[in-house]
Amino acid sequence: MSQYLSRPWTKLYDQGQPTDIQVEHASALSMFKAAVQRAGANPAITYFDAKLSYDQVDQLTDALAVALLERGVVRGERLMLVMQNVPQLILGLLAAWKIGAIAVPINPMYRQREFKMLVEDCEPAALIVQQDFYADVAKDVLGESPAAVVITTSELDFQTRNDPRLFAQNERQQLVETLDLLQLLAEYEGQQPPALELGSDDIATIVYTSGTTGAPKGAMSTHANLAFNAQVSRDWIRLEGGGSMLAIAPLFHITGLVGNVCAGLLTASSTILFCRFEPSVVLDAIEEHQPQFTVAAITALIALMNHPQARPEIFTCFRAVFSGGAPVPPAVVLELERRLDIKVRNAYGLTETSATVTIVPYESDAPVDPESGALSIGVPVFNTEARIVDDFGEDVELGSPGELLIRGPQVVAGYWKRPDDDSIVDGWLHTGDIASMDPQGWIFLIDRKKDMINASGYKVWPRDVEDVLYAHPAVMEAAVVPAADPYRGETVKAVLSLKPGASATAEEIIEFCKERMAAFKYPRIVEFLPELPKTPTGKIMRRMLRDDG
Repeated sequence: MSQYLSRPWTKLYDQGQPTDIQVEHASALSMFKAAVQRAGANPAITYFDAKLSYDQVDQLTDALAVALLERGVVRGERLMLVMQNVPQLILGLLAAWKIGAIAVPINPMYRQREFKMLVEDCEPAALIVQQDFYADVAKDVLGESPAAVVITTSELDFQTRNDPRLFAQNERQQLVETLDLLQLLAEYEGQQPPALELGSDDIATIVYTSGTTGAPKGAMSTHANLAFNAQVSRDWIRLEGGGSMLAIAPLFHITGLVGNVCAGLLTASSTILFCRFEPSVVLDAIEEHQPQFTVAAITALIALMNHPQARPEIFTCFRAVFSGGAPVPPAVVLELERRLDIKVRNAYGLTETSATVTIVPYESDAPVDPESGALSIGVPVFNTEARIVDDFGEDVELGSPGELLIRGPQVVAGYWKRPDDDSIVDGWLHTGDIASMDPQGWIFLIDRKKDMINASGYKVWPRDVEDVLYAHPAVMEAAVVPAADPYRGETVKAVLSLKPGASATAEEIIEFCKERMAAFKYPRIVEFLPELPKTPTGKIMRRMLRDDG
């Protein structure tokens, strides 16, 4: 039997943790209905000075569901949601599920070309979009779309503070060419949609991949996918019912959608929203609302740590802080613990796995790979299999690098309109990530397969160099990319942003790296930027920094 199929990592699970779990709910909607029944008066959403209870959310989403049904949106059709982290996005999700529609959360930072491509791909029957996005982007695109219903909403709704750090340029508008969400909710107040049962195989969401390495693809998460990973969050991380969680990760991304919204529904917790990431606003929200849990890209945690308002006592409310969506350098984890007294645990997942695949066990510390210097991304969660394979699809020996393959109940049903896509074969998702697994079962993510640099025939993984760069006291963010070299073919280029008030020269950085890594690895070129380009989830976009990017 394959050394991987014996699942050696289960011996690393916390004491008393089962190797497999039975999923309690057939759908994400079932999770919500159960929360309403047992904790209807508890807050479901906190948004600045507003609190919406589970009962209120149930009533609001009933009204929205009826409004959509009366306008011809039926089971299996797509409801596109284009919003920041605002209550309306969660209302849209639940209303879609109440009529059996598929929710399609979309990044509100997209421009017309990107938005048009997704509208044409998923062919939504209805959209709920922020007013500013509609005016700047969607209005022209939707003039060519068959979408039956366009509903607009404002970030200012459901709260009264109108924080100038976020809303300085905003004002609520009445748009004659679209339906207004608040008016619809008032018009259909008290009405309920027909009872509907969702099956575990019904598609709950289409979440588009970031498209950083090609055209975005719509990953179809079933209700079973979402219900499973919500339960993983509860049982593995030990989320307590009735608590609260801070939604730093965007809800239109799978990390926020599952790690905050779905996990919150399962545990009847309150999801704390603050529209979009601004460090001082986030720090204020932590002090005011005292969340017990958050998951965020490491770049967001770095930004919070380096903000002048940050103090260790602000973070004492957290029982657990997890980081996912981007690699976590060991030096940054140590600095966060030293400066803010928080222990950041690593997690790993993809859009195609409905978020979670691996997590560091709650009672363990992630080891660092002595070969690559990478911090472990944890071990596969319940019910999940993992393999490391070579270019021919054959298992490599434990400890050797290869492509990470995943099989389990979190792997999506496939890609929208792409039945022939070969990323998932016999249930195994080919992640495109290069990783290794040690004999105990700890997995170490080395890099993306396509990001490898070939310098004079030597393989250089950007993560390997970046982890060293993050150990430099002046470096805040680092990205390593290939650069053309007439002699070596490719050479190593580092692009850095520095901490506030810090200084460093290219020569100093190169010398720092030369002392800490093999001669073929250290960067020959160093550039400085005020800030590195990132996806909305905080993942640094290496392709934007390449010479051919």
